[in-house]
Amino acid sequence: MTTAPEIHENAIDALVQFALGPTPAAAPSHTIESAKAFLVDTLGCALAGSAAETNASMVNAFAGDHGPYRIPGRPETATRDTAAVLTAHAIHCLEWDAVHEPAVVHAMSVTTGALWAEVQSHECISGGTFLECLIVGVDIASRLGVATNSPLRFFRPATAGLIGATAAIARMRDLGESETKDALGLAYSQVQGTMQAHVEGTPALAVQVALSARAALNACDMASAGLSGPHDIFTGPFGYFSLIEETGDIGMMLDGLGDRFAIDDLSIKPYPTGRASHGVLSVLLKNITEGTVSSETLAGLTASVPPLVHRLVGRPLKPDMSPAYARLCLPFLVGLALQDGKIDPREFRAARFLDPAIHATAQKVDITIDENPDKNALSPQKVEIQGQKGDKITINVPAVLGAPDNPLSDQDLLAKFQLAASIAFAPLSPEQARPIFAAIRSLDIAKNCFDNFRLLFPH
Repeated sequence: MTTAPEIHENAIDALVQFALGPTPAAAPSHTIESAKAFLVDTLGCALAGSAAETNASMVNAFAGDHGPYRIPGRPETATRDTAAVLTAHAIHCLEWDAVHEPAVVHAMSVTTGALWAEVQSHECISGGTFLECLIVGVDIASRLGVATNSPLRFFRPATAGLIGATAAIARMRDLGESETKDALGLAYSQVQGTMQAHVEGTPALAVQVALSARAALNACDMASAGLSGPHDIFTGPFGYFSLIEETGDIGMMLDGLGDRFAIDDLSIKPYPTGRASHGVLSVLLKNITEGTVSSETLAGLTASVPPLVHRLVGRPLKPDMSPAYARLCLPFLVGLALQDGKIDPREFRAARFLDPAIHATAQKVDITIDENPDKNALSPQKVEIQGQKGDKITINVPAVLGAPDNPLSDQDLLAKFQLAASIAFAPLSPEQARPIFAAIRSLDIAKNCFDNFRLLFPH
């Protein structure tokens, strides 16, 4: 049984006033630093995704959309809308992009894809303005996720991401409040993306993110042209918190709006796999590095995890699985980690899915559901590693590696970016990647942000 959401007639007004108002421009320095860190991480994911087989298929699918807009890591140019689609798809297709854990939203992906394309429509947008727009999009997308405690049935990175990205584009275009309300309503009218793609582990998951980036641009186009959209998009009888989510708390969505920023609470993903697998993987890889466990000494691994973790990555290994499925299959990931001592995004291929050693290890993995009542929780977790000699290591994971309470170091962030750049469509050496990393980390002082972004184009 679901409960009706709290009625708040001014919810859309509050979000619009925040999105267009002075608050994001006055964000504290640590929030600006967060925005730059997550942007460089996200653009690194776009570089890595530019070489993915599924991204090549997307490029081919939209090959007829010729235009002057550039795409990170790719030599092709495209129309504005297609640049947004291909950029957002590349960001998410390897499951390596940042996530707001309490919201269960990859909050950077749709907004970054849409803004990447939109900024090329303007003669000059400062780095500071770009970051303000990014902060707005991430904040609204994350708040939509935090405000619900129902399990996912629609793919929240695409649904919530679309609403946040639309607000970000409205700010960049300097739309008025009335136009922005219409744009949000028109965005909601295009909302799409169910969890069926996740259940089946198909590439359509990233396609849903990609199409939401385009929809954000189109929603603002239509509003600018005078089209109106529905306004009671959160609490209406067919609004977000009754149709897309089973229930929602508008008060929670608006609580602290403008006082704290969701981009400070994002998590960077150290591995190109479903975030729900990272608690177990971080523990396992640390013990592999320390020499306390190997494929020869492992007798079993038991993970006690919240219901959402089990639902997202507790799926069985299949010899004929797709790379998208494999990134969400914890038994396979455990086997891959034990064989390689790392998770390399290039190893999600058919030969590894058939590897007998990985299959043997996968049979030793037991994933159990704990008593966590939070349907959206990814932690805490408990991992037990059993050795062949009867020894056992038990590790509690209160916060997953990469989360605000267990962050990656700046050196780790650079190393991830360098790895991502090295597997791009046009690969970059670590030495070539370093100045690009530095340019994005200094975006707040750039007079024209796209001058910094040009470094992401193949030469």
